[in-house]
Amino acid sequence: MKGNPTVAFFDAQFERQTRAADFALNPFEKLALPFLHGRILDMGCGLGNLSIEAARRGAEVMAVDASATAIERIRKVAAAEKLKITPVLADAGSYAISGQFDTVIAIGLLMFFPRGKALALLSNIQEHVAEGGLAIVNTLIEGTTFMGMFEPGHYCLFGRDDLRQHFSGWKLLLDTHDGFDAPQSTRKEFSTIVAQKNNDK
Repeated sequence: MKGNPTVAFFDAQFERQTRAADFALNPFEKLALPFLHGRILDMGCGLGNLSIEAARRGAEVMAVDASATAIERIRKVAAAEKLKITPVLADAGSYAISGQFDTVIAIGLLMFFPRGKALALLSNIQEHVAEGGLAIVNTLIEGTTFMGMFEPGHYCLFGRDDLRQHFSGWKLLLDTHDGFDAPQSTRKEFSTIVAQKNNDK
């Protein structure tokens, strides 16, 4: 994590948001919220806005992120509100997931790894979803031209239908594509999947 330009990028962003008390859910977190239930793993949780809201609604959450700023904010809120959140400071790419979860979240995470590692992480996430549980995955896809947050050579943009293909055999509850304007006349293109692990698999 030390010296990682991506972690530094987000640490600076999280510090600005914390100073401004800007903890609003982003569009993908709002989309995910109605699906959250049970024991939750939030990989690459950022400032923990979604983890905290899920815990406020009674969920038990493990929140993992490589940003010390983010994890400290989650720790303070969890302690103050007596929420069932376990904050974990770790690189999601090397974090050893343990146990089964009713919901595993990876919003805006997979694109920060080379393709091979991103696919391995996606498989690891799928393996740790309990039978009948949900995976909520969101990532940038091809067509994205906003590249300033990436470490050169350490990112991947999935194809438009890649996530759907990797969840073959799961029940797709949501499969969407969204595009947004970004700084310097660039674009962000996203794919989002909410998939239920098939009890018959």
